[in-house]
Amino acid sequence: MDPLVQRFTVQFEYKVYFTTGLFSVSNPLFATFLDAKKVPETEQKILFVIDRGVADSHPRLIEDIGAYSSGYAGAGDAGAAGAGAGPLVGGPAEGIVIVPGGEESKNDPAQLELLLESIDRLGIDRHSYLAAIGGGAVLDLAGYAAAIAHRGIRHIRIPTTVLSQNDSGIGVKNGINYYGKKNFLGTFAPPAAVFNDELFLQSLDDRNWRSGIAEAIKVALIRDGAFFEWIGAHVDLLRGRDSDSMNYLIRRCAALHLEHIAGGDPFETGSSRPLDFGHWSAHKLEQLTHFSLLHGEAVAMGIALDSAYSSLAGLLSPEKTERILQVLAGLGFDLTHPLMQIEGDDSPVLVGLREFREHLGGRLTIMLLTDIGQGVEVHFMDTDLLKQAGIKLKNYLCAPMQDI
Repeated sequence: MDPLVQRFTVQFEYKVYFTTGLFSVSNPLFATFLDAKKVPETEQKILFVIDRGVADSHPRLIEDIGAYSSGYAGAGDAGAAGAGAGPLVGGPAEGIVIVPGGEESKNDPAQLELLLESIDRLGIDRHSYLAAIGGGAVLDLAGYAAAIAHRGIRHIRIPTTVLSQNDSGIGVKNGINYYGKKNFLGTFAPPAAVFNDELFLQSLDDRNWRSGIAEAIKVALIRDGAFFEWIGAHVDLLRGRDSDSMNYLIRRCAALHLEHIAGGDPFETGSSRPLDFGHWSAHKLEQLTHFSLLHGEAVAMGIALDSAYSSLAGLLSPEKTERILQVLAGLGFDLTHPLMQIEGDDSPVLVGLREFREHLGGRLTIMLLTDIGQGVEVHFMDTDLLKQAGIKLKNYLCAPMQDI
């Protein structure tokens, strides 16, 4: 007897907006978006989840959200967030939840429970929104809570770091850390929209400003050599916190990430993870340092390791490897860490490689480089070459790559 066959396609679409002063009462962008999405005869509510570091750095933020809500409530056809209803539940005191920033929010199950309890208590349903304001970790946590509550409520991402505006905040992944493993629990759930507000970047310290540039280098190295050369030509401006240069970098990086997500395997059903170039060792390094290293700092080291390995494996020329390391170092990134050195089969970086294989689903698939802007996938990593690559990076400041 022939089986019954079910087949259907679900189309996803969301926009990434770029703006300045999202919650300024003179900026109708957010309210216009909400008004366009409102379903007739339904109550549209929003629960805001805010990164504590962002709330501390922007002490007027909650007040601004409240004023914005009041300013657009009941405006109806004038671009309101819904006639007779502002974009908050019960005002700022009830409609806003503050959570820790960084990986602490993803490591602590109590933070997920807090969000789920708030969603339940405030009646956030599938016609409502959970809007997260913060760095990538808080967006991951909030997106995961939204995805599992009521089998999925709409979530809005408002990234506040370079890293989240150009990479994690504009993608489709959500998750929390569990069993000591990064993103062990997670979902693929596209956001309803992403709003990148450049004003949030002004309060970043130099480490967080620089950290997100690593993801731009990553995607440039595997997809767009010209963009990598642009980054190399603007090292001083980017390190010096030039806003125009950073705005261009974020927009181009976001566009490359979106192109990749749409063009391949957005929900990662296979073992290929091109956008994880430099990440297999970075994820383990973050965990081993108890997340004292920022994600982008660990990724920069992972990029350096995989680039050096690509050179030793005969895939990438020493001159181009040198150029990559120069750009990373020029931006102020460290190129390696003692925990990345291989001493034996139980070295942490090798444990991380085995865990990455498990995360992929069994078959090891690593993105390496054959050129700047051109990646190649391999299914085997030579331990001796990895050890040599670690040593070369350790000695890099004493002798350039091609001379070691």
